[in-house]
Amino acid sequence: MLAVRYLYVLALVIWLSGMIVAGAIVAPATFRVLESADPTTGRVLAGQVFGEILKRFNLVAYAAAAVLLLALIVQRLVGPRPRTAGIRAGIIVLMLGATMYSGLVLTPRIDALQRAVSGPVNRLPADDARRQEFDRLHGISETLLSAAAFGGLLLLGWETRE
Repeated sequence: MLAVRYLYVLALVIWLSGMIVAGAIVAPATFRVLESADPTTGRVLAGQVFGEILKRFNLVAYAAAAVLLLALIVQRLVGPRPRTAGIRAGIIVLMLGATMYSGLVLTPRIDALQRAVSGPVNRLPADDARRQEFDRLHGISETLLSAAAFGGLLLLGWETRE
């Protein structure tokens, strides 16, 4: 049972730390470096680079979610059953849903808007419908990924208590 719990914690740590590193380190550094190298196209390129990083990381997140859910199922069947296993599974499903919606629904729409504009979307006038839609979709995506990270922190809190 220790091995199953270890896999659970490992998958959770990989998913959670990946979200934190991507959002707090990789994204700001990518945008800062590429925008300073080329103020005209750097932001667009940074968005493309970070978008590719997120696409690849989402595959890691999907695998981590599968490991987490499978570990909970095994622990529940074989024992000892984790306290609040149902709540934990619900949080994992919500985290996975937020990640999938952001990656599979919002990201392609954001990419399409970016391709439709010849330059960074943030240079469009504030009242331009394309900029407003981009900002709205980007805000939803950030909120969903922040919610997934918060869910991961909740799960980590449960693990540290047991």
